[in-house]
Amino acid sequence: MTKALHDYSIAEAGALLRNGTLTSTALTKHALERIKAIDPTINSFITVTAESALTEAAAADDAFAKGIDKGPMQGIPHALKDIYGTAGIRTTCHSKLLLDNVPTEDSVVAAKFKAQGAVLLGKLATHEFAIGGPSFDLPFPPARNPWNPDHIPGGSSSGSGAAVAAGLVRMAMGSDTGGSIRGPAGYCGTIGLKPTYGLVSRRGVFPLSYTLDHCGPLSWTVEDSAIAMEVIAGFDPLDPCSADVPVPDFRGKLDKGVAGLRLGLPRHWFAQADGVSAETVRAIDDAAQTLAKLGATVEEIELPDYELYNACGRIIMLSEAFAIHEKDYQTRPFDYGEHTYLRMTMGAFVTAADLTQAMRLRRELSLAVNAKLKQYDALITASTLTPAVPFAEVDPHGPPNFPIQTMPFDVTGNPAMSIPTGFSSSGLPLSMQIVGRAFDEPTVLGIGAAFEAATALNLRRPASTVAQAA
Repeated sequence: MTKALHDYSIAEAGALLRNGTLTSTALTKHALERIKAIDPTINSFITVTAESALTEAAAADDAFAKGIDKGPMQGIPHALKDIYGTAGIRTTCHSKLLLDNVPTEDSVVAAKFKAQGAVLLGKLATHEFAIGGPSFDLPFPPARNPWNPDHIPGGSSSGSGAAVAAGLVRMAMGSDTGGSIRGPAGYCGTIGLKPTYGLVSRRGVFPLSYTLDHCGPLSWTVEDSAIAMEVIAGFDPLDPCSADVPVPDFRGKLDKGVAGLRLGLPRHWFAQADGVSAETVRAIDDAAQTLAKLGATVEEIELPDYELYNACGRIIMLSEAFAIHEKDYQTRPFDYGEHTYLRMTMGAFVTAADLTQAMRLRRELSLAVNAKLKQYDALITASTLTPAVPFAEVDPHGPPNFPIQTMPFDVTGNPAMSIPTGFSSSGLPLSMQIVGRAFDEPTVLGIGAAFEAATALNLRRPASTVAQAA
């Protein structure tokens, strides 16, 4: 072994586990030591399941010794956003309302990882109920950005982004309703894949918005997200929104390159957006040139105004969130954090007419995106408009408004992946999105893998975590 244990990808660590060079117990102990050393600074974990993790690691080692191979996640440490139900392990949603909530059953995603012999290290910080934060009036502190702890890591899969960027886990599960996989991935410099709506079961995951919620991975490499998708994708007849479609070959195009692909670039969305940083625009333009040099054709396209997608998605999200929380909002209002309460209140004032118009508009906006995807193999656009903002710039008494452009593909349901494009002058990550046709994750992942290989941006770790590389 020629590098620190946490720098081995899932695929690399898996190869070492299978040839006997490495044990899951060693991987898990190393991860737990890093959590102990680094996490007090970034607060990515709410609950660390050290004892059960070591038991699961020993079981994985025993299975390998017996020639039993359950799949690519066997023996690999991972973590879950704390809205994923876990049997016998508290699932708090980062909220006072669920401090004592210990599910009796695993969410489908947690169960699938467990069935493969993956090692659960614990549960990760989020925004309260995946909507309210970052807040300092909750039972647990907000996660912080490993590249600079004075800055946010994004939301609401904030702990997932921070834990992956810091090298505490190779892959962590997040959820995405308005951008909460891709936002943290963009701010923390990781890969963040929001799969096609309905491709991954959400059963056992605390809902935010029934028609917008997606479950997906954040990881250090594109291939690691593809591996995670192999485990978690598939039809669930007990999830009403699950899609009964064949599971794609997620790693099938990782080595195919981009030669011959046509990519659409809705540059007007981000280049003309209020508050966008010149570094963000330049990094995406440079990324487009890199993909063109690799053989893709990149052309600017026009789509309906970004703010139409944003308004449509927010009306749906806030109204559905209020419907889910209405009883607690009325009977336990002061148990919510201030951010969460404010956002729930906004949902209370959405009318039936508002929601009806948003649903009608949603169809039109989806058709516009998919019409372009008949002409192009994928789209590339901004994920975040600026580097991660400082905590000091977050209004503690108003709903947060982060400069990201992720909502359109929650509205349409298309697969979308955030990938790093470089770093700002302040040393914080920059990013872009790659968007594909429904259930065409392999093309999205393949484009990402080609860009990742050409730029090698995944080789750089936050300086604050490098000292813990032993």
